[in-house]
Order: sequence, then structure tokens, then C-alpha cells
Amino acid sequence: MATTARLLDEPELTAPVDLCGRDGKLNRAAVGWSRHPLHRCNLPPSLGRKKKWNYWAVTSGDFFFSATIADVERLQLGGCYLYDRRSGLHLDKTVTVAPGTIAIPETVAGDMVIDHPQMHVALTDAGAGTRIRVEAGDFCGRALSAEIVVQRPAGHETLNVVIPWTDVQFQYTSKQNTLPATGYVRLGDERHDFAPPSSYGCLDYGRGVWPEHTRWNWGAASGVQSGRVVGLNLGGQWTDGTGMTENGICIDGRLTKISEDLVFEYDRGAMMRPWRVRTAATDRIDLRFDPEFERVSESGRRDAWFTSAHQMFGTYSGRITPDGGGPIEIADLFGWIEDHEARW
Repeated sequence: MATTARLLDEPELTAPVDLCGRDGKLNRAAVGWSRHPLHRCNLPPSLGRKKKWNYWAVTSGDFFFSATIADVERLQLGGCYLYDRRSGLHLDKTVTVAPGTIAIPETVAGDMVIDHPQMHVALTDAGAGTRIRVEAGDFCGRALSAEIVVQRPAGHETLNVVIPWTDVQFQYTSKQNTLPATGYVRLGDERHDFAPPSSYGCLDYGRGVWPEHTRWNWGAASGVQSGRVVGLNLGGQWTDGTGMTENGICIDGRLTKISEDLVFEYDRGAMMRPWRVRTAATDRIDLRFDPEFERVSESGRRDAWFTSAHQMFGTYSGRITPDGGGPIEIADLFGWIEDHEARW
């Protein structure tokens, strides 16, 4: 989908707000972005195609670990996957439960737990942060145990935005990166530890009502560059034409909202080739992404309900320019980027 080469007039919200109005439709006063989570995602039963998820990714310089709990109406699921850059090992497992088995909180705060015979996934409050716990006796042939606490430092800013397709199709997302992470993942006899200042958590919190067919790009990374703690959140396709974006950079805990579309340049037939991501109207973001591993996740049938994701792990290089400062050079920043399509 073509991007628009212009700056967008995105309102910044500063007070709590309900996502939906009394009529069960999008509350237009909720459309905007904020530096801290302010929305209560009061999605009514009357709206179909509701999607709700908490996706956590935790990275160190050489290891990636993710845990997810989601509700896509037809089922609820808990999932976990990991990628070890040193060995190239990638393991992935998902369990499902019937709709309505667990409650899904309306705000970023709140506990979510799926206790399945094959895997236990828990995302729970830990005071000024979130505790991630995963236990599986058979995780692709090995025992898995993970316990990680992701802290939210006081005053740390995050990217929170409502994307309005229509009054009955919309998405609230909270993207939170560069959050210090402490803990471990034990896989069989091997253990990987996470500890500041080289380990970070990233949250993708989503609540909304989606079109039947959607395609999107998402890229993210957290790490230290030139003595600064740098976080990237890069989105494309799904927000085009809505007047809002999910684009932002976080420098030392302070958010710069990027109020313009991004151009994602890549070869869908050869996704392991380098990608380029740049701002459409200015030169505030110009990044190259060099993939080192491709995770492919597909489910369903192409003529019915399906999801298809190509998530690339690798490194970013290039330049970004935050508010109130000069350009920051980016080199070998570990992260991910993806092409995702869903009919759901």
C-alpha cells in the first residue's frame, strides 16, 4: 500500500479515556497518541472480529525470548518461542484453549494466565513491572523454564496510539521498549541469563476490532548506541491512510513520536536480503536492516481464516533523529522486522 509523503497532525492525549463510547463504537475523543497508557479498552460484545493480545519480547545481545497470551475470539492461546544467535537454535510452541477460558484485562496493567497441560504461560503484575513465567515439560523435546521481570522505570515514556479505520474497526496499541529485564530461560541443561544494562523487554499490547484482511510491517529494537539507550518502533501498511501511525523512537526513556508514514523497502520473494526503512516526508529515520534468521509462522487456510508471518531477526544500522537533538548513528543494533498477513 502506498504511503503518504506528508507530516500528520496527530493529537497528543494527556488524560484517561475510554476506547469505546456508550453506543459501542469508537470514541473519537480516544483517537490520538500518548506518552503513557491512558486508554481503557472497553470493547463491547456487539463488535465482531475483536483481537486482544499481550506480546512480550526480551532480548540480550545474543538471545531472544518471547511469550504471548492472546484472544482472537474463535480461540485463546498462549505461546512462547526463542532464538539463540550463537547457535542459530529456534524453538516455538503454542497451546490453545476455548474462547472465554481466561479474562483479558482492559488496561495494560492486569494479570493474564493460561494454564494448559502442555504449557503454563503467565504475565502478571510485579509492582513497577511485569513478571513473565513459562513452564513446559516438553518444549520441542526439552524442558523449558523461564522467569523474567521487566521493570518500568519511573517516568519512562512509551508509545500508545489508536488507529481508526472506521467507527467499528480500530486498534489501540501500546508499544513499550527499552525496559530493563532481569531473569533467565532454562532449556534442558542450558541456562541463559538476562540482566541490565544489556537486556531489555518490549511489550506489544493490542486491543481492537480488525478488518477481515490486513497486512502489516513491524520492526523493533532496544539497545545502547553511542552511550544512549535507543528503542525503535517502526510500523507500516496497516496504518496507511488513517491519519495516525505507530512510529516512534525512545531515547534514554523519552519518546519522540514520528508523525509520518514509513516506507518499507524489501523483497517479499527473498526476505533474507537487506531491508530499508525510512520516513516518507523527512530524513528523521533512515535504516538498513540486515537479516540473519527468518522465522516463518503460518496457520489456517489461505482461502479462509489464516495468519502468515515472516519475522526476521538481525541488525539495524543507519541514522535516526529524535526531538531536541542531533542525529544518532545506529550500528549493529539487534532487533527484528516482519511482514505479517492475516485473514481473521
